[in-house]
Amino acid sequence: MKRSVLTRYRAMAYITAVMLLVLCTCMVFKYGFGMGKDLTLVVSQVHGVLYIIYLVFAFDLGSKAKWKFGKLLWVLIAGTIPTAAFFVERQVVREVEPLIADDAPEPAKV
Repeated sequence: MKRSVLTRYRAMAYITAVMLLVLCTCMVFKYGFGMGKDLTLVVSQVHGVLYIIYLVFAFDLGSKAKWKFGKLLWVLIAGTIPTAAFFVERQVVREVEPLIADDAPEPAKV
C-alpha cells in the first residue's frame, strides 16, 4: 500500500471532523439562539460534500488494508459522530503504518 492512501484518508478525517464540529456549533446557534440560519445551511452542505469524499478515501484505505466489514463500517460512520474521527484516525494510523510499502527506490542493477 502507498503512503498517499493513508495521507488522503488522514487529511479528510481531520477536515471532516473539524467541519462536523463547526456544523454542531452552527446548529446550537441556529436552534438555541435563533441566529445563523443561512450559515448553518452552507456549513451543512460543505460538510456533506466533504463527508462523501471522506467515505471514498476511507473505503479505498479499507479495501487496500483488507478490513473486515465491521471495522470498515465503524471508520465510515466515524465521520458522523462529533470528535470520533479524531480518535478513529489515530487508531487507523497505528494499524495501517506497518502495511505501508517502503517508498525508497531500489538501486539500479548494473
